[in-house]
Amino acid sequence: MQFNDIIGHEEVKAHLLHTAKDNRVSHAQLFLGPEGSGSLALAVAYAQYINCENKQELDSCGVCSSCKKYQKLIHPDLHFSYPFFAKGKDEVAVTYLEEWRKAFLGNPYMGLDFWRQNLDAENKQANINIAEAHDIIKKLSLKAFEAEYKVLIMWLPEFLDVQGNALLKLIEEPPAKTLFLLVAENQDRILNTIISRTQLVKVSKLDHEKVKQYLISDFNVDAQRANEIAFIADGNIQAAIDLLDEEANPYFDVLIQWLRFVVTDSGLNIIRFCEEDFPKLGRENQKNFLLYAINMLRQIILIQQGLQQLVLLQGQELDFVRKFSENFTGDQLEMAIDMLEKTHYKVERNANPKILFLDLSLQLVLIFKYQTFPQGTQYI
Repeated sequence: MQFNDIIGHEEVKAHLLHTAKDNRVSHAQLFLGPEGSGSLALAVAYAQYINCENKQELDSCGVCSSCKKYQKLIHPDLHFSYPFFAKGKDEVAVTYLEEWRKAFLGNPYMGLDFWRQNLDAENKQANINIAEAHDIIKKLSLKAFEAEYKVLIMWLPEFLDVQGNALLKLIEEPPAKTLFLLVAENQDRILNTIISRTQLVKVSKLDHEKVKQYLISDFNVDAQRANEIAFIADGNIQAAIDLLDEEANPYFDVLIQWLRFVVTDSGLNIIRFCEEDFPKLGRENQKNFLLYAINMLRQIILIQQGLQQLVLLQGQELDFVRKFSENFTGDQLEMAIDMLEKTHYKVERNANPKILFLDLSLQLVLIFKYQTFPQGTQYI
């Protein structure tokens, strides 16, 4: 993986290049970026550059022995750790190394659900277990085989839990020329003792135009469809790839129908929608739908503020946000966005979707129909 293969993030790439050129490579770094942003790919490209035998000005050479092994993820001094769905307490990440290589090389922007699909996960919970922590310590205690640096890339350290304490001493005082690159999506779920021992590399979500151009160039998607998918994906390449399988926008009609019931306080229809339609979507589509709804409301606010040049919508979606902007205030929209974001947070944590969406719908009825803003601890 070379920097040139990764979409956008020019400032992050420049920063990483400078640390290597100036010999200021921190032994423990935390790449923090949302799902589908390319943070994992950046970590791999950074490690490849550091161990490249013929570094170029802006990238690794891609042709030396080290680069060729890195590009196949088979370099003996490159190690990976990641959540997996253990079938036994003694299993470690290397048990699933072939599946990992196949998944990453096929989709370097992958999310956890894509990784789950590459394994026989059944109903097991993803985890980085204590056996994996001990295996990391064992691997990194050995001398490098051929590279200047031994590299461990840990994807989603959020799943490390308390067993991560076994790695603290190794992270703080690693053997010489050992590099830890942690790639995370949610800083709040990482052990503070680990965060305090790492240098932060912030990776932002990709902008709309970058995702759109990626879909056009790599998947031959027409410009209008690419624009539609990029808007729904909101900077998440994994979500954009998932949406390629959909024949049309799967969320627009659902959003219109749901909001129609909400703004008219159609109680029976709201209950039916929350008991039947929303649960059918599945957790990932529920999350994507909520993000889509949030983005649509944000587009309405842009129109209300006279910033039409920043609106990313076309066709029916553009007509909808224009009409909606005429009937509701900015305060109503901002409160609704806040409610949607809280619901998205709870969906991520596997809360009951029927209860969640019914509660959300009733709160939106108060906001849009009766202009009553919920207050108090009962809404936290």
